[in-house]
Amino acid sequence: MPGQCVIGLQWGDEAKGKLVDILTEGKDLVVRYQGGANAGHTVVIGDEVYKLHHIPSGIINSGVLNLITPGVVINPPTILEEIESLLPRGIDVFKRMKLSQRAHVVMPWHTLEDRMWNQLVSGEDNIGTTLRGIGPCYADKVGRSFAIRLGDLIQPSFPDRVREIVRVKTKILAAASGGEAETLDAEKIITEYTDYGERLRPMIDDTTRILLDAVDADKNILFEGAQGSLLDIDHGTFPFVTSSNASGTGISTGSGVPGNWIKTIIGVCKTYATRVGGGPFPTELNNETGQHIRDLGNEYGTTTGRPRRCGWFDAVAVRYTARLSGITSFTLTMLDVLCELDEIEVCVAYDLDGKEIDYFPGNIDELKRVKPIYKKFPGWKQDVTGARSLDDLPTAAIEYAHELEKLIGRPIEFISVGPDRAQTIHVEEGTTLKDYLKGRS
Repeated sequence: MPGQCVIGLQWGDEAKGKLVDILTEGKDLVVRYQGGANAGHTVVIGDEVYKLHHIPSGIINSGVLNLITPGVVINPPTILEEIESLLPRGIDVFKRMKLSQRAHVVMPWHTLEDRMWNQLVSGEDNIGTTLRGIGPCYADKVGRSFAIRLGDLIQPSFPDRVREIVRVKTKILAAASGGEAETLDAEKIITEYTDYGERLRPMIDDTTRILLDAVDADKNILFEGAQGSLLDIDHGTFPFVTSSNASGTGISTGSGVPGNWIKTIIGVCKTYATRVGGGPFPTELNNETGQHIRDLGNEYGTTTGRPRRCGWFDAVAVRYTARLSGITSFTLTMLDVLCELDEIEVCVAYDLDGKEIDYFPGNIDELKRVKPIYKKFPGWKQDVTGARSLDDLPTAAIEYAHELEKLIGRPIEFISVGPDRAQTIHVEEGTTLKDYLKGRS
């Protein structure tokens, strides 16, 4: 049974968690394979709101095994806090989740490094991280010498390893900060993280083996991407990106499952665009319309609470990430947020130094210089939050969605009209928006 994956096609915050929750029904495993606590997923079921960071969105469904695999970096106090918040709500995370022994651990020196680099780099060059130590942890993973993996926390060699790393990191931090770095207490770290290791021990396992066994046993597996494809470390808007492969290219490397086994990839994008932190944003709206979208869409970070930058839908960027991630269909979210606008614009091409281009530049300096070329669409001026089928949507809204299909080159499978699980319209297999519009006319 081929694997299925949900991927964000923009700069993250596309409402992937809701779709993962919907698709979890009938699945045997849900897998989180990259990113860290810098990713925020929100799932709304009736009056219940679940804000998840580390833990896969499938955790809400009983009978499903949730895995956090080697491509993820784990912050033990953060994941334990998240676990403890779910237990009183009847979700026994210890029975529903396994953590890879190979996953790397965000240590105290990583958060210090994150804050230090953030202070040293100012202006438009500041990447705007969540300051949770994610980037420095991935850097140590690649550098290898100072890396600690989750399975190390429960090994006898852990104390000596921490002492040696603290010795070196103290010198590095002091030199980089002019001798004003915060002090790292090795013994305190050893005590604290040994305790974390013991508390997490029941869940620490070899998730690579578990997944490969599941593949051999023809299990039904859903992979959950974090952040968005435009933040991919190799293929995104570098250096204003995350520290992992947030596009479809990272599924196999982050989880350990062979890429040729994953056949269905559903991309997720909003009806407009948002991003958090620094970096170019061609369609950004620094005006009343941008603020209107922010307020109506509640565009404030799940993880940081920071207001998100808002703009029109960028079809050039999403067409690029749809091809990059190999999506087979996509989900359009937040349709309800545009319901009060008289007119809606979509970026269909760029002007780069006077030349019209239809591709997404790979060089950040070029991306900073592009000017969006827009196509205008009429708004539908109708509340759609109660829609449960295409029949309930105004024609202008369906026409807008169909235009995005044509621009992206992939069919829409789901349309979301609100945060609740029930506020999701499934475009049945064999149905196309083009044929539906013909029938309606």
